[in-house]
Amino acid sequence: MRIAKAGWITDRILLLGSEESNVYLLKGVENTIVGGGMITIIPDVLEQLDTFGIEESTITRLLILHTHFDHCAIAPFFAKRWPQLKVVTSKRGKDLLANPKVVESISFLSKTAIAQAGMEEKAKALNLVFDGLEVQETVEGGDRVDWGDIELEIIDAPGHSSDSIAAYMPSEKALFASDAGGIPFGDDVFAAGNSNFTKYQQTLERFNEYDVEIHLAEHYGAFTGEDARNYMPKSIAAARETRKLLEESYSRTQNAEESTRELTDLIMERAPDYFLPKEVMAMVIGQMMKHIAKSQSEA
Repeated sequence: MRIAKAGWITDRILLLGSEESNVYLLKGVENTIVGGGMITIIPDVLEQLDTFGIEESTITRLLILHTHFDHCAIAPFFAKRWPQLKVVTSKRGKDLLANPKVVESISFLSKTAIAQAGMEEKAKALNLVFDGLEVQETVEGGDRVDWGDIELEIIDAPGHSSDSIAAYMPSEKALFASDAGGIPFGDDVFAAGNSNFTKYQQTLERFNEYDVEIHLAEHYGAFTGEDARNYMPKSIAAARETRKLLEESYSRTQNAEESTRELTDLIMERAPDYFLPKEVMAMVIGQMMKHIAKSQSEA
């Protein structure tokens, strides 16, 4: 089963946000939010917390699984709103969020997302800006944390980004993979090996070793039961197919920019309603193509 609308997935996991950008509240003695989302979901999250009877004062941590603009942008708003909140990232994620150029990029892309959503007035009223973020705690692969009766295993998940981590909740057999597990779209999975496609594929294989009954993506919802069990094999197959397309194109053109345009056009044609605009998709494909070109030159 696929769940794409806000609501309880189990009695301990609550999906929040929009269809395109999801975060998850984990219920314990204290509550934790996993995922940092797009800045545009903040009004939805505020309304949903009220609808589902979640006291904001009980939310003590926000775990960011990687620091791309669509996965960390709600954090500054809620860090200001909730003085008890601790923002948690990987060590690499903390370093990135301390880099003014990274903050500037996230801020620009968040403003662009607000404009594309026609949310300028609402953003002004709520002061929705990404103006930097202090990280209070860091975690890394192999850590086992217990945050207010919420036990999580942290998994290093390189490949989508240099700072990607994931979290596994043994009590629910739930994997919070974010984009490191591939991005569901329609009946397909978009292979998201942005920073290093080889490490991305290795991460998928590592995820596939876990006993998963719930797969929680940060775009387009969560999967339960058979759909969750089938998700990672499907993502692994999609990564193999995408890598083949990348390699075949670059072998033919010997030009990373030309192959990037070719693959971007192909993917946007297959998924015209994808949440990323074409120029951002081209940047993503370009990152993957750069790795493929380097791999072929070293072969």
